[in-house]
Amino acid sequence: MPEGSFLGLRRMVPRRRDEEHRVATPLELFFDLVFVVAVSFASAQLHQSETSQHIVSGVGTYLMVFFAIWWAWMNFTWFASAFDTDDWLYRVLTLLQMSGVLVLAAGTVPAMTDGDFALVTLGYVMMRLALVPQWLRAARSDPVLRQTAMRYAIGITLVQILWVLRLGLPDGWGTVSFLVLVVAELSVPVVAERARITPWHPEHIAERYSLFTLIVLGESILASANAIVDALDHTENVGSLVLIAVCGLVLAGGMWWVYFHTEHSRMLTGMSSALVFGYGHYVVFAAAGAFSAGIEVAIDHDTHTTGLEATAAAATLTVPVAIFLLSAWFLTMRGCLSRGADVAVIGLSLLIGASALAPASLVVAAVLMVVLVAVLVVTSSDALPADAHTDTAASEG
Repeated sequence: MPEGSFLGLRRMVPRRRDEEHRVATPLELFFDLVFVVAVSFASAQLHQSETSQHIVSGVGTYLMVFFAIWWAWMNFTWFASAFDTDDWLYRVLTLLQMSGVLVLAAGTVPAMTDGDFALVTLGYVMMRLALVPQWLRAARSDPVLRQTAMRYAIGITLVQILWVLRLGLPDGWGTVSFLVLVVAELSVPVVAERARITPWHPEHIAERYSLFTLIVLGESILASANAIVDALDHTENVGSLVLIAVCGLVLAGGMWWVYFHTEHSRMLTGMSSALVFGYGHYVVFAAAGAFSAGIEVAIDHDTHTTGLEATAAAATLTVPVAIFLLSAWFLTMRGCLSRGADVAVIGLSLLIGASALAPASLVVAAVLMVVLVAVLVVTSSDALPADAHTDTAASEG
């Protein structure tokens, strides 16, 4: 019996690339919620590692765990942009992916404290394999994209087998095998899309990435709120903790301003630009998650609950902010600003990262962020065409 007439299943035909008003569905928004949990767990464990003065190892493990979170989210996002049928089987398989996210989130603690990646791997493999039936449905429903879909299904399955086998390798092979399998994962879309490009929707993809950016930035808002809560319990540090909260909010607001300064869909003009945009956001998301951990470290330093020196504690916050700004500029603003504005954004971003070396580093970073946003506002205003200024004046009149 053909698909579409059996138990309410629909043929998984590709959606139109030029579809109007293509926005995130309620299922996609629900899907994102479980990633709030995963990002929060990873950020909290990074905070613990940094506070315990294990910065290098903590950051390394955090980046590994965050790859699993980001890659599973990204693959579902691009698939849904092209093939979202929203029938009951599609929803069930998506919920199965969500259950894998929760397993992965539970595994972040043993992974980042003891180097035990068994639970993280289980959750990750659950998420990835749940996408295979979706690709098989697409292969069965659409002859034009059948080869592409089959390449995805086979590639994902083979790499997941390797992830499981990796657990049996000696400890000394952990990092090397991880990097090899990361390359394998990143290669699957490149190889698959060579057969025929899937019809992902530029505006939809841009919106989905924007929503995930808001999720990771939301973690920093929560961290800033924690500074206020801690101030109530440490009356002798009220002023400094409130200052951390204010600076954290200013920095988060500036990061939001920079990221959403331009329209992102214009960067998605073809497969090569899509790969740069999609893969490059790993840096954006990971940096934002690390920034929230840095705010918590700043609170610990202020309340004398960590042995980190002031410069190291500040760097856990300012360096991720700088990385976020530079990667966001490269992925979303490159080619949109004047040369002077480009130089200013890059220079101020680097200064924000280096502000950890300055006294009152968080205040310095916040001031530099205000200057950076002011540069964007002024240069954007100057860049408006003459008729735009005329139209604005006319509307105000």
